[in-house]
Amino acid sequence: MAAFSLVLRDGCAREAKGDDPTSDLSHTLALRLAHLRTASTIGPAVSIPQVKSTPSAHGDVLTAISDGMVALLKEFYGRGPTRAKSYYEDDLVVCVLRGGFSRVEQTLLEGGRGLAVIHQRMEFQDLMRERFEAVIERATGRRVIGFMSGNQQHPDIMCEVFILAPTDLVDDHEIPPQLSVSPAD
Repeated sequence: MAAFSLVLRDGCAREAKGDDPTSDLSHTLALRLAHLRTASTIGPAVSIPQVKSTPSAHGDVLTAISDGMVALLKEFYGRGPTRAKSYYEDDLVVCVLRGGFSRVEQTLLEGGRGLAVIHQRMEFQDLMRERFEAVIERATGRRVIGFMSGNQQHPDIMCEVFILAPTDLVDDHEIPPQLSVSPAD
């Protein structure tokens, strides 16, 4: 028996149509899977297990993560990803983003200079680390203690991975002191 939520974002498509990209863009799909047990003619009947749905607050966190990451990239690249999907479980947050190459990046890619685009994006993400972490900390209410980023060209996918405190992956003495009291809004 399993239950999970999937939040998909498609703000760029709405904006291209002239719709307000900040309106309710999320399409939350709650999938519920349950193994049905059929009553045996020999033994007693077994009732169908109840599936607990994922709290809507979790969906709100996923939406805030996706929206925040798309908005941040749009603000600094001039164009944001066309699709985003976020995952949050335990001490791990993953945000997968599609599309959003700038015209310059697209030109470099078409000219066989994809490695330059990847290097430039890695430098950008390192420079933007505190802003990316602030999005996650605001959405989850937890401190980010690890951030890793990856990019690929075909298909174009960016992946931002965050490790949250507390975690059993890192001992307390290994966590650097927090520099600010709360993330900037």
